[in-house]
Amino acid sequence: MKKFIIEWIRIGMPLLILFHEPAIAQNNKEQVGISPWGPEDEIGTLNLMTDQSRLSVLGKINNGKVYDLSTEYFVGMPSFHSLGDPGYQYWLTHTPHGTVIDNPNGLGEEMNQKVSYTGDAISLYTHMGTHIDALNHFGLHGKIWNGFTPEKHLGDKGWKKTGAETIPPVIARGVLIDIAAYKGVKNLTDNYRVTAADLKGALQKQKVKLHKGDVVLLRTGQMVHYSNASAFLDNYPGISLDAVKWLVEEQGIMLLGADNLSFEAFPPERKDNWVPVHTYLLAEKGVMFIEQIYLEDLAQDKVYSFAFIGASMKLRGASGAPMRPIAIPISQ
Repeated sequence: MKKFIIEWIRIGMPLLILFHEPAIAQNNKEQVGISPWGPEDEIGTLNLMTDQSRLSVLGKINNGKVYDLSTEYFVGMPSFHSLGDPGYQYWLTHTPHGTVIDNPNGLGEEMNQKVSYTGDAISLYTHMGTHIDALNHFGLHGKIWNGFTPEKHLGDKGWKKTGAETIPPVIARGVLIDIAAYKGVKNLTDNYRVTAADLKGALQKQKVKLHKGDVVLLRTGQMVHYSNASAFLDNYPGISLDAVKWLVEEQGIMLLGADNLSFEAFPPERKDNWVPVHTYLLAEKGVMFIEQIYLEDLAQDKVYSFAFIGASMKLRGASGAPMRPIAIPISQ
């Protein structure tokens, strides 16, 4: 992926103006969506959640096993450093021995020998590890979801609309669609684009039906490479635009997620938009999604429907935030 990104920035983007008319015409049809939930809406399809829908799914929990759907954060983990974004960094600010030597709390050697003290700090790009993309992450023609604009709504400290702090805790029915298992492979091949036919076939094989307001999680198998950043980043598989449209427009899903780097496949399927799935979901339809979500344990146990529970960090004005989702099996 790194090589592709560099070449795209160096060659591909300046050549956009040279594409033939059908490509440009297709691009002109893409416009940000105006929310059916009103001019102040900042969370899009997450408005589909209600007290009743949350109670309904929680009432179907049939055992106490909890599946952790989050990845670990560690130095050297996959990142977007090729785009100039910082990687994950960790450093110690206090150590037991250092506290004795430095005496930062002023309590003296005897106290610091008795009470050990460890402190640390981190820094990271908000789109690393298991995280959710906020609706301001990508837009179209100078606008984001619901017509908000940077001229009116973006300050020096982030967006005043659709920031990550507005994302509510999510409690809903979750569905795993295991495309890798459906295809009979450990993980999908490089740049494989999951189609609507793949989704339908996998759901039929799993004997699971989608409902309006579901959280749909797609397994490509790419998570097997997570500890090897280079392998995880390169030409990864992902969902296609037609598959996403089927989920959103025909199935009425509320939230999406996948186990790969950036949800859609790279290199992109279109020449006139380098992230067509991102702009379709975030800017046009107001649908957020989770990237780099851990689905291996669910897949191993063949748990295809569950209570999805997830809350992201309330990072004011941010375009995304780390998330720690869990899944608990439910009755069909």
